[in-house]
Amino acid sequence: MGNSGSAVKVCTDHQGGINWLSLSPDGQRLLTGSEDGTARLWSTADSQCHGHFQGHESYITFCHLENEAAFTCSADHTIRKWDVVTGQCLAIYRGHTSIVNRILVAKDYLFSGSYDRTARCWSVDKEKQIQEFRGHRNCVLTLAHYSSRDVLEEEEEEEEEEEKVSRDLLVTGSTDCSVKVWWVSSGRCYQTLLGHTGAVLCLILDAPNRELFSGSTDYTIRTWNIVTGEQLKVFKEHQGSVICLELVNRHLYSGSADRTVKCWFVDTGERIQTYKAHKHSVSTLKYHAGILFTGSGDACARAFNSRSGVLQKIFRGHKFIINCIQIHNELLYTASHDGTLRIWDIRGICKRNKRRLKKERSVQGRSSQKGSLSRLFNNKVGCMVQQENGE
Repeated sequence: MGNSGSAVKVCTDHQGGINWLSLSPDGQRLLTGSEDGTARLWSTADSQCHGHFQGHESYITFCHLENEAAFTCSADHTIRKWDVVTGQCLAIYRGHTSIVNRILVAKDYLFSGSYDRTARCWSVDKEKQIQEFRGHRNCVLTLAHYSSRDVLEEEEEEEEEEEKVSRDLLVTGSTDCSVKVWWVSSGRCYQTLLGHTGAVLCLILDAPNRELFSGSTDYTIRTWNIVTGEQLKVFKEHQGSVICLELVNRHLYSGSADRTVKCWFVDTGERIQTYKAHKHSVSTLKYHAGILFTGSGDACARAFNSRSGVLQKIFRGHKFIINCIQIHNELLYTASHDGTLRIWDIRGICKRNKRRLKKERSVQGRSSQKGSLSRLFNNKVGCMVQQENGE
C-alpha cells in the first residue's frame, strides 16, 4: 500500500471548481480555468497567484498557457487571449454558437472544438476566423494537430495545390463516434476514421510513427494510420469509458471509468500492466520519471511505479474530482472541482524511484554481460565441432 501525503500548499483563490490546469512551456507559470468564469495565473517559483483574468460571461471549460499569452474558452461561446504580464484581454474570438469545449494552439493557429458540432481555426494574432470544419453530427470534444511533412514522404504529397500551400492537418474527436482529419488550409475532410461505437473522449498523436490513438465511451482504444486511415489495433480490456491517454516510449497509458489505468505495448497491442486502487473513475494521468501519477473522481491523486504497478503514494486532501494534474521541478500540482489547486512535494518518490531504476539497470547489465559471455562460449564450441552457430 502507498502512504498518504500532505499538500505543501493549498491555493483557494477560485470561487468555483477548477476545470483545467496548464503549464507554460518554460515551466515558470501555471494557468487555471474555473467554473467561476475566471482564470488565474500562478508562479511555479513562489506558488503565488500573479494574475486574475476576468471577462468571460460563463464558466471556463479549458485553458492553454504559452510563455507570453494565455488562452481560455468558455460556455459563453467565446475564446479569449490574455497578456500574462498585464492581465489585459488581448482578443476575443467570436463565432461558435455553443459551448467551446477545447482549444489547441499550434504555430500561428488557434483551434477550437464546440458543442455546435464544428471545429474552427483562428489567427492567433487577430480576432479573425480562418477556417471552419463542418461535418460532425454531434459535439466536438477533443483536438490534435500535425503537419503532413511529419508523416508523408515527398512522393506521397500529391494533394491539391491549395493544400500544398499549408500542409497542416487538424484531428477532431466527436460524440458522434467518429474521428475526422481535416486539411487546415481548405477545411476539406481528408479522412473519416470509423470504428468506435461510443463518443470519442480523448486523442493522442504519434506523428513520427504515423499513428493516432483514440479513447471512447465504447470501452476501447483504437489506433489508426493517419496517412491511410486504416484501423491498426483495438485495445479491448477496459470495462468502462476511456477518459484519458498518455504515450511514453511506445507505451500507452489509458485511464478509465472502470477505476483502473492500463499500460499497453503499442507495437504488439499487449496489455502489460494494470494500475488499481482507485475508488472512482480515473480522470487524468501523467507519466514522470518512471512514475505514473493519476487523478481520480475519488478526490485522490496517486503515484504508481510504472513498471511494477505498485502503489507508492496517495495524495489526500481534495474534496471532489481531480480534473487535471501537472508536474514541474518535482512538485505535483492537482486541480479539482472543489476549487482548490494543491501542490505536493514528490522529491522523495522521485529519489526512491531513481535509486530503484539504477539498481535495476545494474542487475540487467550484469545479466546481459553473463548472457553475452555464455553465447560467446557456446559459439566457439559450436565452431570447434563444425556445427551451425546458434543464438
